Amino acid sequence: MLQAVLQVNHAYLLSYPEYQLSDEQYARYSAMFERRLSGEPIAYILGDREFFGLNFKVTPATLIPRAETELLVELALQRTPKQAIFRVLDMGTGTGVIALSIAHERPNAEVVAVDVSEAALDIARVNALQLKLNKVSLLQSDWFSALQGERFDMIVTNPPYIATGDAHLTQGDLRFEPATALASGADGLEDIRRICAHAKSHLNAQGWLLLEHGYNQAESMRSLLRQSGFSGVFSAEDLAGIERVSGGQFLQIP
Repeated sequence: MLQAVLQVNHAYLLSYPEYQLSDEQYARYSAMFERRLSGEPIAYILGDREFFGLNFKVTPATLIPRAETELLVELALQRTPKQAIFRVLDMGTGTGVIALSIAHERPNAEVVAVDVSEAALDIARVNALQLKLNKVSLLQSDWFSALQGERFDMIVTNPPYIATGDAHLTQGDLRFEPATALASGADGLEDIRRICAHAKSHLNAQGWLLLEHGYNQAESMRSLLRQSGFSGVFSAEDLAGIERVSGGQFLQIP
């Protein structure tokens, strides 16, 4: 927070410990400090967060980007060719970190990002503009509702996956984040079931569906994907060794 107030890096703070804040700087820092004492997340106080080497604007209208989600981007990039045209759909895009990170790494990809929240899409548009990734299409849609007839080579999503009554929703940063982007029914899988049930009608042959999920949901995810007709179903571990992303491939069009 002090670095943000002074517009300096950490090395500057270490190099000039004798620096005296002006009254204006002290007032700004004190206000930020009070917000932090109340538990408000640093990302909301500063208004930005780094993700996949890029800087993104963040507000309470969106989830705070987390390092675990970088695994989803990495797995998507492994399946996205560098040269060929490849259509990617990011569902529940929020700040746009997944869609924009993929577009940044794969300029030839046609990336579409949807969210039911217009406020979240406004933030995603700002991030797309700042990153000069204006070819990413951002649409308001309740999952697939605005995508009739659209097909993609890959669908990626970090959907709500916390059970509605989970105690974690009343703790830490989650207290400040939008509940609709976190919780999904009694077992946390309500939205994921909906996505799995309809994804095939929006995938090209050989297309992939990749989903982030909770720390204890990998087995349920694999089962849902198989029941929905996906092949090559797998789960991948994050840096903490937790199965965090699951996916499968659609091998034929019905």
